[in-house]
Order: sequence, then structure tokens, then C-alpha cells
Amino acid sequence: MAWAAVREDGLAALSLRDLGARVGMRAQSLYSYFPSKRAIHDAMFRQGYEQFLREAVPPAVDDAVVDPRTEALAGALAFFDFCTTDPVRYQLLFQRTLPGFVPSADSMALAVRAYEATVGRLARHGVTDQAGLDMWTAVMTGLVSQQVANDPGGTRWRSLVAPAVDMLLAATTDPRGVIR
Repeated sequence: MAWAAVREDGLAALSLRDLGARVGMRAQSLYSYFPSKRAIHDAMFRQGYEQFLREAVPPAVDDAVVDPRTEALAGALAFFDFCTTDPVRYQLLFQRTLPGFVPSADSMALAVRAYEATVGRLARHGVTDQAGLDMWTAVMTGLVSQQVANDPGGTRWRSLVAPAVDMLLAATTDPRGVIR
């Protein structure tokens, strides 16, 4: 019910009173389950990253079977589609939409696991320095942000994922492991 509420009204507008009404409880009763609104946000963050790890982090593949572009494109499209199908979840997981919100250590561990899976996948194909990783995350989240803001439900910015992957592979892979 919390997801439904934030999809209607936004992350910052979540209130225990409204959430309680949705589930047939008084706001005070919700405190027995969640000590604060931030705890609800943390539970949502955790749930979002559990979904992300299940749905958008492709399993590792044998490098001899899949070329770097195919694997990178599959990962980029999985990320893009996961994010754009639920913009509020994208905001919670990948943007700093809620001032002062800091996920718990357990919830953040899931985010770190997802990031490390991406780092490992890109490293197998030569993207090994921090600047290269930063470039990948900036470009991919930028495409998602543009899609969500300017063409929700459309494909305008999704159509740029494949050329962006080609550009990023060319710019960030080098036998010496540095951005060219």
C-alpha cells in the first residue's frame, strides 16, 4: 500500500495517517510495525533493491559465449526498463529525492551488491577505473531521467541506449584500463 500511495502522491507526501487509512488502521497502530516514516521508506528501498537484483541484474555469463557489447547492452536495457516502468521506485533507489533519508546498513548492502555486480560485469570487458564507471552510471541514469521526465511511457530515450553503450564501450575500455 505504501507503493500505491507514493505512486499517487510522490515519495515526500507519504503520511502515516493516509497509509493507515489505506490499510484500515490508525496511524498510531502503524508505529507497531514501523517506528517512523523513514522506516517505511527504508523498507521500500530494501524491497526495491531486492526487485532490482532479481529483475535487472543479469546473471554473470561466460565471456567466451557473449561479447562485451551484447552483455553491456542487455544490462543497460534491463536497468533502463526496470527504472522507467516505475519512476517513483527509480527516484527512491537512484536519486536523492528525500532530504535526509539514509537507508539502513542492511538495505544499503543490497544497493552495494547491485553496484558491485555491475562493476564486475564491466570490469570483465575492460572498464576498470572509477572515471569509466562514473561515466556509465551518469549516462545510463541520465537516459532514464530524460525518459521519465520527457517521454513517460514512450521510447524516445530508450532508443538511445544501444548507441550510448557503443559510445561508452569505445570511450571507457582500453587495454590499460583507463578512459581514452
